[in-house]
Formats: sequence, structure tokens, C-alpha cells
Amino acid sequence: MTNVASIHPLDLAQALIRRPSITPRDEGALDVLQEALTKLGFTCHRLTYADEGASAVDNLYARLGTAAPHFCFAGHTDVVPVGSGWTADPFKAEVIDGYLYGRGASDMKSAIAAFAAATSQFIAKNGPPKGSISFLITGDEEGDAINGTKKVLDWLRARGEKIDVCVVGEPTSQTKLGDMVKIGRRGSLTAQLVVYGTQGHSAYPHLADNPILRLMKMLSAVMEGPLDQGSAHFQASTIAITTIDVGNAASNVIPGLARAAFNIRFNDHHTGDALKAWLTSTFDRIAGGSHYDLTARISGESFITPPGALSELVVNAVKDVTGLSPELSTTGGTSDARFIKSMCPVCELGMVGLTMHKADERCALKDLDGLTAIYRRMLERYFLGR
Repeated sequence: MTNVASIHPLDLAQALIRRPSITPRDEGALDVLQEALTKLGFTCHRLTYADEGASAVDNLYARLGTAAPHFCFAGHTDVVPVGSGWTADPFKAEVIDGYLYGRGASDMKSAIAAFAAATSQFIAKNGPPKGSISFLITGDEEGDAINGTKKVLDWLRARGEKIDVCVVGEPTSQTKLGDMVKIGRRGSLTAQLVVYGTQGHSAYPHLADNPILRLMKMLSAVMEGPLDQGSAHFQASTIAITTIDVGNAASNVIPGLARAAFNIRFNDHHTGDALKAWLTSTFDRIAGGSHYDLTARISGESFITPPGALSELVVNAVKDVTGLSPELSTTGGTSDARFIKSMCPVCELGMVGLTMHKADERCALKDLDGLTAIYRRMLERYFLGR
């Protein structure tokens, strides 16, 4: 047994939730975590980035040990805005009927508390690892994701530090703790399309050029058939139109322009650049020389950590604690795992996500203890081979 500070997952989760760290503000959340990790012997680095026209973001990188192998826990302390409809104070971190309520209880301050508690339990029983444990915690995963994880990874590369495996604490569980592990994510492309025409009187359409008709044809062309049928580890790619707007309040005026936005979630059959080229080619054909603007932002390419040593480690840790055999999945939105995958194998496992981003976000206390136990088993299996 080693004499180290004991971290209780509920106490730390409550302390984190009570910091209203709505992205990209920190509000002291990383101070809370840094204090806990320092008591465990971690060397902590606070890294603040504020370039590329985005808001300044505070990040924390903490490492215990200097040798390989290097196991990293990654996540974020920033949360989405509160919204409306809460029956509990979103930043009071109350326990009600066996559940911890608060913004971040599911996504993902409770998982960070479980990271730290699991690490303290591992060290208390086994001593410092024969290798390294680190925490890579950002403050802008829910925001621009510009000055967070990917900047910290650049800093690590410049220092010559290497991570061997990483587990991200996103709320991947669907209905039961541990029922799903994410081994990859689809890519995401968000497009804005503006089609130009000539304004005119609706009674004389031949004297105008209605951009709405062209916009409808353009959207129909990219929506008319499936992009693919899916792949070995991914569901089929999808396109969702998110808005159509002409800004026209007059019923007797043909507008001069029409706008639309859409999002493509794509699998490993595609790259963002290939999709942009396909969109441009399709729209050029339909526009026939008429003027339009297309802007497309790729927030992440599809990626996968193929089933192997890391997924087996995570799955077996879940089985040890819950008896479940998790589904290996690539569903859902983007996460910072899309940046980490360029450095090392990465998997995601966290709380049940049914209430993430919703009013009355919460997690079951039994799941908080269970997740702590799962993360502890990961460390035991990784460093001790048992």
C-alpha cells in the first residue's frame, strides 16, 4: 500500500460541476483538477492558447512518471450552455434519488472525476506505475476545438513526448454503463450554399431569375441517393439539410438570393476534400454558369482504431466490472479523439449519455462508482497484466 491522497469520485465530480465552465470559460474547473492531481504526485502544465481568431482556452496536461509505456486519460471540462427547463440548479451538483445532477454530470466532468479516483486507487494499492499515466484535459471541446487538444498534442510532439494509448471519457454508454465503446468516429463536413439570381415581381417571373428553383435542384441532386452503403466498421454516410433561408417577407417578390446549410457525416469511404470536390462538380453542372458560393468546413475526418490490443483492454475491463460485452461502435458526433488518433490508438468510454446537453443532465451514483472501477481495471490490466 502507498500513502497517497484519496480521491472520492463524487466529491471531485461535484467540485468540478460547481465551476460553471461554459465553453470556452474555465471558471476554475482546471484548478480543481490540478490540485487533486498534484496531491497524487503528477507534474502539471497549464497551457493557454488564444490564436487563430478564436477565444483563449485554458488546458491542463498532467503526467505521473517519465518512462514508457504511457497511458493517457483525455477529456474536457468545458460544458454547453445551460438552456431552459431545469428542475435542479445546473451548477449546484445536487444528489437527488441516487443521481448527481448538473451540467457536465454526463458530458463529461463525472468521467474526469472517475479518471482521477481510479488513478488514486491504483497508486494506493500498487504504487506508481512502471511507466506513465497522464491527463490531457481541454477547455474547448464543446466550442471551436481550435486552441485545445490539438494544440496540446503539438506541444507534446515538440517536447518529444509520446503517448502509447489513450482513453477518452466521452459519454459513450447508451442505456447501461459500458454497453458501448467508441473505436472511431465519422467525419463531419458542414456546408453553406448561397445561390444568386435576379430579383423581380412574382407576376412577371420571366423578367426575374429565381434562385430558389436552382437551390432546390442543387440540394435534390446531392440528396437523391445514398452516398454509400456503409463499411466494415461504419454506418452509411448521411446528409442532413439544416436550414433553407431566402429572407423574403414579401409574397409578390422573387428574391435575389437563396441560402441553405447542410451537414455530411461521412465514413471511411470518403475524405472531406473528396466530398468538397463532388459537391462543387455537382453544383457546377446544375448552375450552368449561374453564380453561387459554396463554403465547406471539415471539423474532422473519419477515423478508426481497428479492434486490437486497446479495444480488448477496454472491453475486458468493462466485463470485469459489469459483466457486459460492449458493442464496438463508430456512431455519434465528433470528439477530440479525432486529434488524438494521429498520435496513438484511442478508444472512448464514459457515462450513459441519455441526458447529455439536456436539461436536468445527470448520472447515477452507481455508474460513477462503476466507471471508476472500470478505469481502475484498465490501469491494472495495462500496467500489471492482470
